[in-house]
Amino acid sequence: MLNVEEFSISTLNCLKKVTGDSPVILHEPEFSGNEWKYLKECLDTGFVSSVGKFVDRFEADLAAYTGSKYAVAVVNGTSALHIALKLAGVLPGDEVLIPSLTFVATANAVSYCGAIPHFVESESVHLGIDPLPLREYLKSITEIRNGQTINRETNRVIRAIVPMHTFGHPVLINEISAVAKDYHLALVEDAAESLGSYYYGKHTGTFGQFGVLSFNGNKTITTGGGGAILTQDENMAKHAKHITTTAKIPHRWEYVHDEIAYNYRMPNINAALGCAQLEQLPSFLESKRSLFKKYKEALETVSGVSLMEEPKNCKSNYWLQTLILSEDFQSARDSILKVTNDNGIMTRPCWRLLHTLSPFQNCPKMELPIALSLEQRLINIPSSPSLVS
Repeated sequence: MLNVEEFSISTLNCLKKVTGDSPVILHEPEFSGNEWKYLKECLDTGFVSSVGKFVDRFEADLAAYTGSKYAVAVVNGTSALHIALKLAGVLPGDEVLIPSLTFVATANAVSYCGAIPHFVESESVHLGIDPLPLREYLKSITEIRNGQTINRETNRVIRAIVPMHTFGHPVLINEISAVAKDYHLALVEDAAESLGSYYYGKHTGTFGQFGVLSFNGNKTITTGGGGAILTQDENMAKHAKHITTTAKIPHRWEYVHDEIAYNYRMPNINAALGCAQLEQLPSFLESKRSLFKKYKEALETVSGVSLMEEPKNCKSNYWLQTLILSEDFQSARDSILKVTNDNGIMTRPCWRLLHTLSPFQNCPKMELPIALSLEQRLINIPSSPSLVS
């Protein structure tokens, strides 16, 4: 059995078979389509801000691609989640179930609503919320009163659940949806990382009352900064559009705003970039799948490390390729991170579990043994589609 140093070097050498010897970052955007053309049109016409045809087009293209009836473009994925939770009925003082194994934006958006994150367990196949222990946990700590789920330990309403599709891999969303239904919870999908991912042939972000996407610079497609709210409800879509554009009532010259709202609208110039990127999404996804196959082949010679593969009945976008260390080698995580980064291969651990961060240490949580184990065994490796071009 290899020691930690030998194991780390072996893993590095396997990655270099795919990445080569030149420095490589974790994920970079690829601009090889109509980006310059569409951006130039924005500059030539002067429509660079909140008005312009590309926002409408981007929303329509997103809806068509994902199979959602409506899409509302906003400035980033966090603002999309904030508005989705607000429209789903989350109120100050409510609790919202979220995984501890997620990016901090999930918990921040809950907090923006004045609500309290309630951290729940993940499972090791999909890396998302595990519905089985969650159901047993809710059975033990809650009761239903007047159609609301009440946490008996805090006497607060548990209002919603936010499953997050980790690194682009779909969670057990049908089973989570069943839990949400049985416990009267609004279901808001954090699909920020999973554009191009499907569960039983249905796109992520379209199972719940709302879904949210992100188009940050490191996502599968980018608008520079940006996000979107997906919904099947026309009235909710109209309300989302209204309150993300400062709730201004349309008028030729008057400034009348009929509710407290947010300046979350996506600028036309960002949407132009998104339209060009979305045209190339199929080729990006194909490249990412090819990259997965290359990594998998390269890593076959090293025992103790595997590559995260799309779960059964899922089609993953492989946004971030992910190493999973066996429990025997979890102590090698930091050594691998050091030796890869020292050699020009950018790697990153998964996020620190959110319940351990100072803003959230007093939030309610269930037992999290799997999440704690995954935190020590996951490493993201370079995932740009250009690595196979």
